[in-house]
Amino acid sequence: MHDFISKKVGIIGGGQLGKMLVSEAAKMGIYTVILDPDEDSVAASLANEKIVASFDNHAALLKIANRTDILTCEFEHISTEALKYLENKGFTVYPTAEKLETIQNKFNQKTKLRKHGIPVGDYLKADGIEGIKDAVKIFDYPVVLKTSTGAYDGKGNSIIKCEEDIEKAFMELGGNADSIYVEKFIPFVKEISILCCGDMNGELVIYPIAENIHKNSILYDTSVPAMINESQTIKAIEIAKKVYNIFGSVGMLCVEMFLTTNGELLVNEIAPRPHNSGHYTIEGCITSQFENHIRAVVGLPLGRTDLIMPTVMRNILGENGYKGVPVVEGAYKVLAIDGLKLHIYGKKETKPNRKMGHLTITAPTLDKAREKADRACKIIRIISK
Repeated sequence: MHDFISKKVGIIGGGQLGKMLVSEAAKMGIYTVILDPDEDSVAASLANEKIVASFDNHAALLKIANRTDILTCEFEHISTEALKYLENKGFTVYPTAEKLETIQNKFNQKTKLRKHGIPVGDYLKADGIEGIKDAVKIFDYPVVLKTSTGAYDGKGNSIIKCEEDIEKAFMELGGNADSIYVEKFIPFVKEISILCCGDMNGELVIYPIAENIHKNSILYDTSVPAMINESQTIKAIEIAKKVYNIFGSVGMLCVEMFLTTNGELLVNEIAPRPHNSGHYTIEGCITSQFENHIRAVVGLPLGRTDLIMPTVMRNILGENGYKGVPVVEGAYKVLAIDGLKLHIYGKKETKPNRKMGHLTITAPTLDKAREKADRACKIIRIISK
């Protein structure tokens, strides 16, 4: 028998997802090394070691690879050329560079999903402003203009409602005809996400389906279980499993979907890592997404994913009008709310709409959890000194 607990894990990325991975690894006595360009990255405060360098620094990547047994990533916007460099030297990286390369480009991601029969919304490559106008002739207004690469938390997409919006949206997204595409606007009734985790032996576990609400394209609220019917649940899980077979390697993968007004389920996008909509699993499930990701990459058995009780998660963003050293207002009062857990990430700077933490409420019913979350969100604020 191998002693998997003695394996060391290198995590590329030192943000809050990295911090939560390190926290779960530490509970099992697993040694972690973080690579991040920020000297004060939040994950580095918990990791056994940190390497301060850019994500495409080959010397630094070689250094973290030599100090660990397995490498994984907390986010997908990493140089795949750098990861291929490591793989070519015989190091193990999850997700693999090949899978990551397609996922990073959302246009190519959608094309591959469609090729494999996964339902996605209509989309077209746009060759600049004229290409956007051609897409509008086919789809009609509104449409969504998106960048193929580098988009996150509302950055990299813009809704076009009329002809006057076209040039503005194009310039907003960088004015690069090679990196944009147009999606037909999908009238949806719900946004849902499904977290999947696979191990080295091909075993796959599925988490309870989450229902998500976004504000300004940033996740605001996740509630579990999702209020969808049994046939929709079965279909969503079936789609998620197929997506994992296409894009999953070892570890977590999140599949975001729209439930449309006519009852269709369409995949919006995927993320090959633990996901913001899975933060509820820390308190809401027997095994969190972060623990299962660590278990998967070191070769340990996957844990059960059952929901313990209904759960609501809310992101805590930096308040508008504040930038600088963060100050948490209202922590004492919110922690007096029964069933509430407060997570503050420890970032050194707050700014408007930056993810600074989250809170989770578990309760006997979703209505009770939501009522408490509403109350807490009126109290907690991240301002600056």
